Amino acid sequence: MNFNIDKSSKKSGQMIAIILVIIISVVLGGLILKTEKPKAMTEEHEEHAEGEAHSEHEEGMSEESSGLDKQAIEAHEKQHAAQSPEVLKGPHGGKLFVKEGYGVEIAIFEEDTPPEFRVYTYLNEKPLEPTLSKVSLELARLGRTPEKFNFFKESDYLKSNATVMEPHSFDVHLNAVYNNKSYTFAYKQVEGRITMSDKQMTLNAVEVLTAGPAKIKSTLKLQGEIKLNADKSVQIVSRVGGIVEKVSVNAGDNVRKGQVLATVSSQAIADIRSDLLAAQKRVGLARTTYEREKQLWEEKISAQQDYLQAQNDLQESEINLSRIQQKLGALGAGTSGAGQTRYDIRSPIDGVVTVKKVSQGQVISEIDSLFEVSDLSTVWAEMTIYAKDINTVKSGQQVTVKATAFDAHAVGNIAYVSSLVGEQSRTAMARVVLNNPDKTWLPGLPVNIELTSSEADVPLAVSVEGIQSLNEETVVFGRYGNYFEARPVTLGRRDDKYVEVLEGLNAGEKYAAGNSYLIKADIGKAGASHEH
Repeated sequence: MNFNIDKSSKKSGQMIAIILVIIISVVLGGLILKTEKPKAMTEEHEEHAEGEAHSEHEEGMSEESSGLDKQAIEAHEKQHAAQSPEVLKGPHGGKLFVKEGYGVEIAIFEEDTPPEFRVYTYLNEKPLEPTLSKVSLELARLGRTPEKFNFFKESDYLKSNATVMEPHSFDVHLNAVYNNKSYTFAYKQVEGRITMSDKQMTLNAVEVLTAGPAKIKSTLKLQGEIKLNADKSVQIVSRVGGIVEKVSVNAGDNVRKGQVLATVSSQAIADIRSDLLAAQKRVGLARTTYEREKQLWEEKISAQQDYLQAQNDLQESEINLSRIQQKLGALGAGTSGAGQTRYDIRSPIDGVVTVKKVSQGQVISEIDSLFEVSDLSTVWAEMTIYAKDINTVKSGQQVTVKATAFDAHAVGNIAYVSSLVGEQSRTAMARVVLNNPDKTWLPGLPVNIELTSSEADVPLAVSVEGIQSLNEETVVFGRYGNYFEARPVTLGRRDDKYVEVLEGLNAGEKYAAGNSYLIKADIGKAGASHEH
């Protein structure tokens, strides 16, 4: 019995010992876990794990409250006690930074005002009087000298002393002094920027030029029309009345000088040719008589008076023959033909039949215009000059003529400027003679005419190929290292090659010119945004 009691006591002592060991193990384990927890948080801080922690910060910040969430501040300080904190969104929609209970919210405001920095300060989740903090800011852009901003009180915030110029793509370093303690915060804001290596530029044929001075030509643009060169156009008439037997050409046909255009049957031509035949016979008879009388006179058989009379008759008959021949020549009619009544109307020049007003069987008179033949190797470009531009257009000025219906242009000089202004139109007219060897410029074709009215040297210009539109702004893509970044620009005068830059780009900066639209497309794919 005593044995059993001793045995039972021994078992109870073992159980108590086991329980004590378990309790001690649990206590030690708790102490170890408590000791390891700060270490794990420190390691997280050193590795900058942002995912869930950043989400907790954003959830902890209430946009509707004028103060700050205490839990968000505490979590923020624990994770970022040794360096600038993560960027949170503040109550005013700006970027919020908190350190040791002191908070700074910075925003770019541009509603009904030029873009400006606004800074809101907080202490322990409560708004802080702005004048208790002294804030300064340095803004660094690609390829530019850093800009410095100071701040002054405006309502419940601090306002920057200068405008925040576009683009809003930069590195920001903000320094705030509160209660004799300095706080430094930094963040980066990127928009309208892509990375492109030199090799990628070569593959995409992106041309990079340097912004600098250029000569800008101011041009005057006028409207005009191609017309026939009246100096090389001929109105063809019959010169004799008659009936048209045959028409050999149509409008638009090319003809050579001397080519028959139409054949006319004319009694007047028949009469003249009959007179010609009679005159030729009289000349023959007079010459025979003259030769006989000359021989008789030389042989002393007949009197000199008979010889002189025969000589005079010959001369008169020859003069009459010549007169009839000249008359036929003036009419353009031959001295003989298949029929004495036929008369061929011929082209006096090489050219194109631009007008045809005759048909077979038509009765015509000697004053009727039957054809117009024009030499189209040159044409006129006539332009309308408004009264305000009359003093700008001068004879001899070089102009560029451009077709409106297709891609064609030609260069010429003003040959004539009218000295009168139309009473109704209040416009004048100027004319340019254009070479037209390929018959590109057809009469009636509307054209635009550009002439250089002045030339000016500008200190800063870029190629017209470098100008693009992005987010409803006119931009140039500056080249900085391996980056292209959109730079909004204000433009001035321009011509076909260059555009003057008034603001937004500095002399010596490189920019994308040829194929710059590819950069715009890449920025669009990357999702260009305007961040504040």
